[in-house]
Amino acid sequence: MRRFDGDTLLVATHNTGKLEEMARLLAPYGITAKGAAEFGLPEPEETEDTFVGNARIKAHAAAKATGLPSLSDDSGIEIDALDGAPGVYTADWAETGNGRDFAMAMTKTHEKLEDMNAPHPRTARFRCTLVMAWPDGTDEVFEGRIEGQVVWPMRGAEGHGYDPIFQPDGYDITLGEMNRWKKNEISHRADAFKKLVKIFGT
Repeated sequence: MRRFDGDTLLVATHNTGKLEEMARLLAPYGITAKGAAEFGLPEPEETEDTFVGNARIKAHAAAKATGLPSLSDDSGIEIDALDGAPGVYTADWAETGNGRDFAMAMTKTHEKLEDMNAPHPRTARFRCTLVMAWPDGTDEVFEGRIEGQVVWPMRGAEGHGYDPIFQPDGYDITLGEMNRWKKNEISHRADAFKKLVKIFGT
């Protein structure tokens, strides 16, 4: 496995919530996270239908543009009653044409489940794929997940995305109600990150 021995890592995202989570996860390793916006990078079009495919697009685009090793994340929520949707299209469900509205997306998701009278618990999972890409075109892939169920109404103002309607297995609160430090210990991103840290040589 290829090692990363720098102290600053380009995180190929324009999502401030994801960048903040990654920054907190990287900090104990003495690594500073810098987002794509700091480098003036555009958001590449995500044309793949898998998490790993889209994560590779973002990581390699950033590495090629900057000549720096780049870490990207593609993640989303899979709801079993919706045959795994929204999945890789999680962010697309929140698109309004003028930015992303996740409250609207969560409401739409709830309405779909109600319309089909989906049984409870409405099992779901968050999945995360991290790709570490180098400027020479090589990469490493790390995948994580957290199981749980979608609930209603939305609860909590912590986190981001669909967190207010996702209740992890073993908890009676949503990720939106959970302290961010706690979430960083159990989340799908934390699960993938535990595998990623092997490249730091620790």
